[in-house]
Amino acid sequence: MSPEEERELGSAEEEEEAEASEAEEVEASAEAEEVEEPSAGPEEHERQLELDLDELMAKAEKADEYLELAQRTKADFENYRKRASREAAAAQDRGVAKLARELLPAVDNLDRALAAAQAGPEDAGAPDNGAANLVSGIKLVHADVIAALKRVGIEPFSPQGEPFDPQRHEAVAQQPADGATPGTIVEVYQRGYRFGDSVLRPARVVVAG
Repeated sequence: MSPEEERELGSAEEEEEAEASEAEEVEASAEAEEVEEPSAGPEEHERQLELDLDELMAKAEKADEYLELAQRTKADFENYRKRASREAAAAQDRGVAKLARELLPAVDNLDRALAAAQAGPEDAGAPDNGAANLVSGIKLVHADVIAALKRVGIEPFSPQGEPFDPQRHEAVAQQPADGATPGTIVEVYQRGYRFGDSVLRPARVVVAG
């Protein structure tokens, strides 16, 4: 074998050895990849479970905060709605009461006119058709005004014979009265008016002494 042939043969053997070595490395690498990673131990599982529980608790606490905030908001809104409703009703009542106080003097004048008209023909001793017509007209107007007041909750009261109550009555005089218990009302000088449970104007009365 010539020296040239020997060199070629040696070179071929070296190439075969290199290829074989490379194949072994590839196979070893593939086997290493196929080896399963060691499974986590009990302590690692417990740690992960603890972290998960902590996360759940944090979310639950946040949910409770949101729920409490929603409940407070709802309660605040309900309180606002009730307060607004009360204030609106109170404002309406104040408006009605103010209007009624403006009307009451006119009603008093009607009362006096009606009393004077009814007494006129009797004092004159003869019937008077004109006076009778006037009385009828005043009665109609008076009835209409009283009905209008009642429709908005305002009613007159005449406490004849009742015990005197300073919350509802105003004493204009005190006098002895036969058969009357002291402290009772023997004459109503001017009727009182009430609006619901409130006294718009006390009745002006004479009290037995």
